[in-house]
Amino acid sequence: MNEEQKNSATKTTRKKLTRPALIVSAEMLAEYSIFLEHLLVGLADESIPTTLICPANCSLGSIVPTSVQVIKHPAFDLPFLKGQNRKRLIEQLANFKPTVLHCLCQSEAPLTRQLAWQLNLPYLLMVNSLQKRFGRLFISTSRCARIIAPTETIAANVAKLYPAFTDRIERINAGTFASETSGCFRQSNWLASMVTTHPLNNVNDFANLFAAVKHLAIDGYEFMLVITGGGRAEKQVWKLLLKLGISQIVTIVPGIETLRPVLAAGDIFIQPQPNNSFNPLLLEAMGVGAAVAACKGGVDDLIIEDKTAVVFDPTDELSIYSALQRLFDKREFAQQIAATAQQHLRENYTVSTMISSTIQAYYNAQNWFKHKSRS
Repeated sequence: MNEEQKNSATKTTRKKLTRPALIVSAEMLAEYSIFLEHLLVGLADESIPTTLICPANCSLGSIVPTSVQVIKHPAFDLPFLKGQNRKRLIEQLANFKPTVLHCLCQSEAPLTRQLAWQLNLPYLLMVNSLQKRFGRLFISTSRCARIIAPTETIAANVAKLYPAFTDRIERINAGTFASETSGCFRQSNWLASMVTTHPLNNVNDFANLFAAVKHLAIDGYEFMLVITGGGRAEKQVWKLLLKLGISQIVTIVPGIETLRPVLAAGDIFIQPQPNNSFNPLLLEAMGVGAAVAACKGGVDDLIIEDKTAVVFDPTDELSIYSALQRLFDKREFAQQIAATAQQHLRENYTVSTMISSTIQAYYNAQNWFKHKSRS
């Protein structure tokens, strides 16, 4: 048997021995639905038996393949039925017979840890945001086999705060599909469009961006700005738009299930504030070929200045204006930024690599736990 056949046989064996149970929160489903869909579809394509544990009141839409078993927890949303809900969950999981648990968000870490103890299983914990010293994660030293980070920034942050787990931290880049063509200024006679997906929770997050947008409009640039999503400050955001006189060129679109077509329709994608969590929509915007204008200061691994994005200071209206003006005035440069970002994703952020790395992580976790149990 040659080396290629051996590798193929090994992969097949790993698939047969792996039955992951994925655990997600409502927030995860809302903010990382594209990532979750890629993961679930990828596991299904590899014939990996998978179950998904999610809140009972959440909408899954079309992100879950029919081959994936869904367990809603809690089944009965009443405080006095907490014990019954947990018993029901354990029974459903026992029937599925998982070999490893995969917690996809920090908020579900306590539940995952408890399930791992009750089912005598190892688990993986995905950390998708920068952690603070006073907000400690619930991690079992004897059950948590891997801590998965989607970026080097997050991996380094976790290693600093949890030195005892340094050897268990693994970086698995989130995967996406980079389009063969770029959507950036593809038609010179079309009205230019910009898209941002920042939550509408604080009107101050948009003050400098809107001032820069007004300045661009006054200077004769023709465009539309689309803001997707919502938040508690939406009314204040509308008031600010009206006050600045730019409500005619700014549109707020409520949260929709499929955002990729919206991102694909934009020439420019804007990340107006630093993000302390991995931003899957920035990844998707680069994937569809939008030119990115963003700021650093958080999880900014994807933002490489003048290569994958133009960078601005979010506290400086003139800095934002200059970055956007540069993309409008130098459209070939904007298209090059978009194309370079797409190539960067093809080389480092493919769905196929994410899936194969995740399956390998499951298999490694099972072996780690097996050896640890024997020692």
